[in-house]
Amino acid sequence: MADKRADQLKEITERLEQGVKDIFTSEMYTTYLRTMAKFHNYSFNNTLLIAMQGGQLVAGFNKWKDTFHRTVKKGEKGIKILAPAPYKVKQKMEKLDEQGKPILDKDGKPLTEEKTVQIPAFKVVSVFDVSQTEGEPLPSIAVDELSGSVQDYQDFFKALEQSSPVPIGFEDIEGEAHGYFHLLDNRIAIQEGMSQLQTIKTAIHEIAHAKLHAIDPNDPEQTNRPDSRTREVQAESVAYAVCQHYGLDTSDYSFGYVAGWSSGKDLKELKASLETIRATAHELITTIDGHLAQLQQQRQTQQEQPQGFIGVRVAVGS
Repeated sequence: MADKRADQLKEITERLEQGVKDIFTSEMYTTYLRTMAKFHNYSFNNTLLIAMQGGQLVAGFNKWKDTFHRTVKKGEKGIKILAPAPYKVKQKMEKLDEQGKPILDKDGKPLTEEKTVQIPAFKVVSVFDVSQTEGEPLPSIAVDELSGSVQDYQDFFKALEQSSPVPIGFEDIEGEAHGYFHLLDNRIAIQEGMSQLQTIKTAIHEIAHAKLHAIDPNDPEQTNRPDSRTREVQAESVAYAVCQHYGLDTSDYSFGYVAGWSSGKDLKELKASLETIRATAHELITTIDGHLAQLQQQRQTQQEQPQGFIGVRVAVGS
C-alpha cells in the first residue's frame, strides 16, 4: 500500500513538472518574468515586516508610478521596512604596507593617515503593496479562481483542520490573497466565501507552509529557511499533489501558480524541492486518511445507536 502510494505521488509530481514546463515555453511567461524581475528581493527581516503588515508584492511610491504606471490610492498607509542608509566619515587610521602591517616612522611609532570610511546604517522607509495601488494591470499567468464542489466537503475540511499543525479560521482578507499562514500568531486564515474546491486547495497550501516554513526559534537568522520563491513552489506543489490524490483537479491553477513563482525555464526550484514535496504530500495524505476514517467510524457508530430513548426528558424532584 505504501509503495503504491509512493509510486502514485511520483507520477503526480512528474505530471506537475511537465505541466509547469509547458507554461515556461509560452511568451506569456517571459512577459511575466520580465515584470517580476523589477521587484526587489528583500532581506528576511524585511520579508517578515512586510508579511506582518499584510503585504505581498511591494514597491516604493515612485517605483509604482515610474516603472509600473500605477499610483498609490489616496489615504493608503505605507508598509514600514528598513532600507540601507550608509554614511561616510573621515577617520585617522594606521598606514599599512602591502602585507597589511603598520608602517612605522623614524621613532618606531605607527604612521597615520586620514581616510573616508563608510558606516553601515539603516532608516525606516515606506513601500506599498500592489493592492494599495491602481493603474495599469500587472501581467499574470495565474488562471481564474477554482470553482466546483467537493464530495463529502464537510468531513474533508474537518480532516484538514485536524491535520493542520496550527488553527484554521475564515476571514475577509484584504487584497487578492486566498489565504495566508501567519508566522507570529501561528495560525492559518482562509478567504471566506470561496468555492469548496478553492477553499480545500488553499487550506492545503497554507498547511504546507505551516509544516515546512514556520519560524525556527533555534535558528535566529533563519539560515535553513528557503527563499520566498521556493516556499511558494513547495506549498502549491504539495497542494496540487494532495488534491490530485483525492481526485480534485487543480492543474490549470497550480501549474500557472508554480510557474509564476519559479525563476528559470530549468524549473530549478521545483526540481530541487521534489523530494520535500513528495514527502510532505505523503505525510499529509496519510494523516488526512486517518482522520477521515475516524470521522466515518464516528458517523457509523452514531447511526447504529438505538433511537428509542433519544429526546426523552426525565424530571427529578419538583
